[in-house]
Amino acid sequence: MPIKVGTSGWNYPSGKGTWNGIFYPAKPRGRGRGKFDELAFYAEHFDTVEINSTFYGVPAATTTKAWAERTPKGFEFSLKLFQKFTHPEMFHKASGKDPMDLGGKDVDEFRRAIDPLASAGKLGALLAQFPASFTSEPDARGYLEWLLERFRDYSVAVELRHRSWSDDAVSTFELLETFGAALTQIDEPKFKTSIRQNLRPNVRSFYYLRLHGRNAAQWWKPEKSEDRYNYLYSAQELQPFAEAAGDASRAVKKAYLYANNHFSAKSVANAAILKHQLGQPLPGEYPEEFVERYPDLKGLVKILPPSLIPSPKPS
Repeated sequence: MPIKVGTSGWNYPSGKGTWNGIFYPAKPRGRGRGKFDELAFYAEHFDTVEINSTFYGVPAATTTKAWAERTPKGFEFSLKLFQKFTHPEMFHKASGKDPMDLGGKDVDEFRRAIDPLASAGKLGALLAQFPASFTSEPDARGYLEWLLERFRDYSVAVELRHRSWSDDAVSTFELLETFGAALTQIDEPKFKTSIRQNLRPNVRSFYYLRLHGRNAAQWWKPEKSEDRYNYLYSAQELQPFAEAAGDASRAVKKAYLYANNHFSAKSVANAAILKHQLGQPLPGEYPEEFVERYPDLKGLVKILPPSLIPSPKPS
């Protein structure tokens, strides 16, 4: 069954870990006034992307419609649920609003926002990513059941990080399976309270795997939030995940594998290596500077000739 491989996000224009001048050409040629279409360029290389921006704000339907129009047939978007659904304290701090008024109107608003993707056949999964402080106790389980019921028409992947969920694995899997929800398999620095996982699917509908990197030194208190994801997996470190995704794909209808170690487009390099390890073609062309930075890709990907660097699209 299909294994879709991509990265978490495609737009990182600033900071030390920007993608500009690394994965995206440093000097796009042409005299057009429009901006270089990063999403279209990204979609030449991968057939899926995980959207992080929907965690910070519910997108306008016009935005998601434009995403669908700028990508080819077969491309899929997986989207993080808005932080009000999974991080109420963070939502309150960011907005000053009461997160406890969460209800059907919030669900309807998010559903309307993603409808253009669903209508275009380009909606992958919805990711409910909970913080490490979200532990397995009655109120939390009751809330998770409420959330999964409200979004049961979609493929929902649930990212749980606290060990209490795996300590009571039977009850956790029963809850998820009731709604056909996939337990998100994650790789990240491991601590005493980290959830224990086996990288195997828990439902037959789909499989969802995320690689966050292993930068333990900067995981909890990074100088900049992007520093947490400053980690490059070696090909040897990636091989078990490629094998796990391959095994899972024989038991599910579809599998998604996303690299979230986005600092300096390291996720792009690792996603390309994973595609190679899975026996998938590596379409698109990569700037020479990118391959020089990540030499494991030499001989695997096509180099973007300077004369063919994409021009900005006319406005």
